[in-house]
Amino acid sequence: MNAPVQAESIPNQKALLLQNTVEHVDITSFDARPIIDSMRKMSFSSRDTARAADIFNMALEDKACSPWLILAGSTSAGGCMHVYRDMVKFGMIDAVVATGASIVDMDFFEALGFKHYQAAGEVDDNVLRDNYI
Repeated sequence: MNAPVQAESIPNQKALLLQNTVEHVDITSFDARPIIDSMRKMSFSSRDTARAADIFNMALEDKACSPWLILAGSTSAGGCMHVYRDMVKFGMIDAVVATGASIVDMDFFEALGFKHYQAAGEVDDNVLRDNYI
């Protein structure tokens, strides 16, 4: 694990802290079915992921079902925002239930043109505050 970034140790620190933006995955650019199918033969969470995909597919096929997307935490800021957008766009979900942090602090923030960034290891909160991040 990298040591926390210290304010006095790096010149031009803010630029270094903000050099790598989070890129959102584009689920329309690839076919994930082969990897999901391969997960059926793996262990624990991989099998759970394949089973969850099966359940979601059953929900999509059942016209009487109303799939909801439930969000909590920072998955939008972590790179899944376009996944959620496309689920709505392609009619894969009927409702979104999200915490205020997901909608206000992350989605709205990026809708205004701001970005989220990848940390290169642990960064002390005081360093972020000192750099107005």
